[in-house]
Amino acid sequence: MTSDRNYTNSLEKNEEWLDNLLPEERKQAMEQLWEDESVASRDKEDVRFLQALNQYGERKAVAQTIQDIYENDPTLQNLAPENSEAPTGKVVNLFAKYKKMTAIAACIAGLTALLITVTTLYISPDKNQSQLQQLSREVEQIKKAQAYQSSKIMEVASKIPKGAVVKSGGSAFLIDGKGYFITNAHVLNGSGAVVVNTKGQEFKTEIVFIDQTRDLAIIKITDKDFKPMKSLPYSLKRSKVELGQDIFTLGYPRNDIVYNTGYVSAATGFDGDTSTIQVAMIANPGNSGGPLFNKNGEIVGVLSTRETKSEGVSFAIKTNEIFQTLDDWKKTDTSSLNVQAVGSRHLAHLARTEQVKELQNYIYLVKVY
Repeated sequence: MTSDRNYTNSLEKNEEWLDNLLPEERKQAMEQLWEDESVASRDKEDVRFLQALNQYGERKAVAQTIQDIYENDPTLQNLAPENSEAPTGKVVNLFAKYKKMTAIAACIAGLTALLITVTTLYISPDKNQSQLQQLSREVEQIKKAQAYQSSKIMEVASKIPKGAVVKSGGSAFLIDGKGYFITNAHVLNGSGAVVVNTKGQEFKTEIVFIDQTRDLAIIKITDKDFKPMKSLPYSLKRSKVELGQDIFTLGYPRNDIVYNTGYVSAATGFDGDTSTIQVAMIANPGNSGGPLFNKNGEIVGVLSTRETKSEGVSFAIKTNEIFQTLDDWKKTDTSSLNVQAVGSRHLAHLARTEQVKELQNYIYLVKVY
């Protein structure tokens, strides 16, 4: 380097020269440095390196504020950098000069890692949490439904016993016009239940049979206000469903009956369960116990669960399981002999909107207390 600009090939003296310049002088000095062909390339690189360090040092006021937060907050004391005696030597002197900035940067990185860890633990599912979620409605949803139904049918007194607390709910569908319904066993987690039709009318019921193994249950309307129906517009289809087959459902994931569509995506259910099928359909809490229809309006399953880690993967209990449950019920209750569980098939020739319009009268909201 030329002597008139006080350049030197010593890294330590280059640093001293750069420190003696005022901030407004550095830009012009740096420009002159790059234009001076007498200055070695190595010296230019050394000065550029030192300039970069100085620019970083100008931000140390902000970094110091962060450091003060560490020192003043007892909960972060373990993350704060410890002070140590200044080392000696040319190379070590550089470390001593910038070690504070390095420590602060390390603290910021540590805090970031800590926040990421906490966030991950918060949003990640519990390792012991089941990968399947039952589709019964939660208490808060039921409270909202009660408020809605109360405003809708103010002229009709609620059939829920006075003082009873609604615990959960779901959907159910008639299998006999005399008031027998199929729903999921996990929906009936209380001492009793009422069912509500699309008009908002409530009816008292009794639980007549629960099949915990198949997650199916049979409830019967015992309310004198219920008018039996001569027949059902659908039947239970025994034959095997086909992959890719279009299906639809009606149920109560909200206060009103909801229509949803999908298709059969696997012949077995979760983890190869042969008693269920997998359907590509976004099912929500409240859909439990809802019927699964094919394009002809025949019931091919009962919605029960959904996979928690995959969007739009739900499972339905096969209709063969319904017949098995009915057979087991008939072995213990002679009144079950009058239940036919069959209906007509005239929906096959109707448009989907007409099918839904007729089917919704046979699918009820279940409120469990």
